[in-house]
Amino acid sequence: MTRYLVVGGSGMLGTDLTAALAGRDVDSLSRSQLDITDRDAVRAAVEGHDVILNAAAYTKVDDAESQEHEAHLVNAVGAGILAAAAAEFGARMVQVSTDYVFDGSATTPYPEDAPLHPVSAYGRTKAEGERLVRAANPDNSYIVRTAWLYGAHGPNFGKTMRRLAQERDVVSVVTDQVGQPTWTLDLAHQIVTLLDSDAPAGVYHATSSGQTSWFDFARAIFAASSLDPERVRPTDSSTFVRPAPRPAYSVLGHDGWATVGLAPMRSWSEALVEATAAGATTP
Repeated sequence: MTRYLVVGGSGMLGTDLTAALAGRDVDSLSRSQLDITDRDAVRAAVEGHDVILNAAAYTKVDDAESQEHEAHLVNAVGAGILAAAAAEFGARMVQVSTDYVFDGSATTPYPEDAPLHPVSAYGRTKAEGERLVRAANPDNSYIVRTAWLYGAHGPNFGKTMRRLAQERDVVSVVTDQVGQPTWTLDLAHQIVTLLDSDAPAGVYHATSSGQTSWFDFARAIFAASSLDPERVRPTDSSTFVRPAPRPAYSVLGHDGWATVGLAPMRSWSEALVEATAAGATTP
């Protein structure tokens, strides 16, 4: 029987990965239970498992600008240590990565083999994590890039919108950033499907189909929550200056799925309706 290890198992994605693997032989370790920068601890945790799913990450995008060393330890060094242990024990590894490895200047969806060009500290550390994972375990590693995540088990944009709806008459949201809102439970099931298919190692873009702006996503959240979407007002990124630059265009292409005979994820709008009913956007 295949044994799975979910690292970062108490986070928003890690919790849903564990749920998607229900009924299988799964161990789930939180950050407090496993320091992925501790090589000996990682080896002990990985031994005996056939699949390692790394959902652990330093995700404070703005803080990473001033704490890049700390972000690098988790997102790059720790990922590489996990991959090396997976290779040592003959395990497959899933490394969850991000749209931030691109600069956001594209006008058409980024293919899986697009050159990386991160423009933030967070993006640089995740890009280096990809490199180290592929170098340590090239034949048995999946790089799964995703973006704009929201889910029931962590803070996210949907919960923020619902909270602001309780506090304000109107909410201003940017129109000039475009991406693919992705429900973590959908992502978790897509990753399990990938593993079950025995698809070859490589890079896969696991985001919901379609695209939208944060503004239109916010309006859809209001509508799905039986709130008036006209309460969401348009603005642009110049009104929300933050330490880390955000990619203006974060749409990832899905050709990799067709190559291995798998369907891409469903549309973000369809997923949002189900996710809202399941409480993924409830503050």
